[in-house]
Amino acid sequence: MNRGLQSAAPYMGSLTSVLRKDLFMNDGKTEQLAISTVRVLSMEGVQKANSGHPGLPMGSAPMAFELWANHLNHNPANPDWINRDRFVLSAGHGSMLLYSLLHLFGYGLTTADLQNFRQWGSKTAGHPEYGHARGIETTTGPLGQGYANAVGMAMAEAHLAAKFNTEGQKIIDHYTYVLCGDGCMMEGITSEAASLAGTLALGKLIVLYDDNEISIEGDTDVSFREDVQKRHEAYGFHVQDVADGNDVAAISKAIEAAKAVTDKPSLIAVHTKIAYGSPLEGEEASHGSPLGRENIEKTKEFYGWPKNLGAFDVPAEVTEYLAGIQLELAGKEAAWNKTFEVWKKANPELAEVLRKSYAQELPDLENDPAFWNFSGKDATRSTSGKVLNYLAGKLPNMFGGSADLAPSNKTELKGKGFFSAEDRSGQNIHYGVREHAMAAMANGIVLHGGLRSFCSTFFVFTDYMKGAMRLSALMDIPTMYVMTHDSIGVGEDGPTHEPIEHLAALRATPNMYVFRPADGKETAAGYLAALKQRHPMCMVLSRQNLPTYEKSGTDAMKGAYVISDQTNYKAIVIATGSEVEIAVAAQAQLAAAGIPVRVVSMPCTELFEDQTAEYKESVLPKSCKARVSIEAGVTMPWYKYVGTEGAAIGIDHFGASAPAEILYKEFGFTAENVIEKVKQVIG
Repeated sequence: MNRGLQSAAPYMGSLTSVLRKDLFMNDGKTEQLAISTVRVLSMEGVQKANSGHPGLPMGSAPMAFELWANHLNHNPANPDWINRDRFVLSAGHGSMLLYSLLHLFGYGLTTADLQNFRQWGSKTAGHPEYGHARGIETTTGPLGQGYANAVGMAMAEAHLAAKFNTEGQKIIDHYTYVLCGDGCMMEGITSEAASLAGTLALGKLIVLYDDNEISIEGDTDVSFREDVQKRHEAYGFHVQDVADGNDVAAISKAIEAAKAVTDKPSLIAVHTKIAYGSPLEGEEASHGSPLGRENIEKTKEFYGWPKNLGAFDVPAEVTEYLAGIQLELAGKEAAWNKTFEVWKKANPELAEVLRKSYAQELPDLENDPAFWNFSGKDATRSTSGKVLNYLAGKLPNMFGGSADLAPSNKTELKGKGFFSAEDRSGQNIHYGVREHAMAAMANGIVLHGGLRSFCSTFFVFTDYMKGAMRLSALMDIPTMYVMTHDSIGVGEDGPTHEPIEHLAALRATPNMYVFRPADGKETAAGYLAALKQRHPMCMVLSRQNLPTYEKSGTDAMKGAYVISDQTNYKAIVIATGSEVEIAVAAQAQLAAAGIPVRVVSMPCTELFEDQTAEYKESVLPKSCKARVSIEAGVTMPWYKYVGTEGAAIGIDHFGASAPAEILYKEFGFTAENVIEKVKQVIG
């Protein structure tokens, strides 16, 4: 069971109340000192590294601290608590803000970690990185990604709440907060994500907009004059304006008002001053460079910072104050644990589904004949649809959709409903034509936990998705990408819709597993491989019909295998997807001419590279240097396998508009061309 379902420390509400209200909260001085501590740690961390972004943390510290101390339900003692509120710093360049908060609130970041900001091996990377330190919900830095991740997290919360909450107990009941700046608001991905968030009426999504009107090039007036608040109103957001970013009472009131609006996501525009309190306040020079020692000392004087403290020291009263808050936060989880136990006792079957969902348990699909039951000719986009629907019947935590292409992508989970403002229980998502945000929202769903998520469109549109796909690979999370219309086989739609370089581009991305199956059984193998490991997987699927092979199946989970062999073969033909059919046809004709050939199906080079040296040698023995690859994409990736003495059949130019069979013939994807290349490499 996920740690978030375990019990927390006993609730100590009375002690917490004394600590916070009687000792510290009567004049607000300790809270203000804590906010100054966030600012000082942030600017000192950047100064020590001689690199980073001090301006945003100094300007947004009041809203961030007010949120963390007084509104965010979280437990530093158990960062995996499933009902915690999520906090996403979309403006990831301000990472010292997050690191300072994690340090002060007891998430395990030490003073040494802050001092090692941006250094080799540090938990405190230049931008927040998922998995580096407890409490970092997602990797951010590319602006707008965090905003879209947060929308996905809010979607996950709403869906899980609909599935598991009962009339008596709400065990999934939390908010998603995202802090973003002007740069995030300029990015197109933010517009895509906000548009869908409004359409879906995600009332538990609250956006804190650090509106400081400064970017690297200066005042945002030079490039960004739109009214962000009116734009979000048009998207369907509840919008509030806080005129003074240092007014924590106004910020607190706005957060509470946002939480009270349940039928709309909320935007709180907080007007701040970048590098507040420093001689560089309000200047672009403070965005991405250290302030300098002299300016830091002047800033500390402005804050009234104790002169006896070192660069990374925390005032004793702040430490004591935050210890009290941490006790109160642990109490919130403890109270939830009691509710959960009552719910679990009353709903044992539902509780077991929840446990399996968070544990990501799988049935024994490998030995399930129905899972591999394919025959005849069919497009792999169609067999993919059959596999997805079979999985949806076995895995109740499937939750995904398409960018307005579900009928073409074959991704609709039949009978599972569509997630909407009116029906949170639906397992299908209408993403609309929003490819970039779709991928980032799918990442957010996966990061939230409890769900298996996929997103889908035409393969060529991974161009629009690449930023988010790269981040899923960087975080190494199991987002599934279902990409159809995989090659020049798209035909008449022409070169705009015919992916040429895309397989190579994704294979060049570390941790991204690219699976291009040759038939239905290989398609099933690809999905099972995706479900059994923790890497993102991109399924690359055909529109044209392909045959079913006798020897295909579970071996495809190894990435490459011998799909058709002949004794004393003189050459090896390696193929993927639709080109396996061409390779097998060439093999038959070569055999008739007295030239035995081995055919290897290699749907996933990444899985193949994960295999033992012995297995790889058994498939592609070094002794056979006469090798030919064939794939309807650029040839660049294949020289690793065919070597200098082999040949790669591919397409190193853009396609054309014509029926698929004409394109395959004109561009050399024929058995005759394979035969010619085999004869050449044999010599």
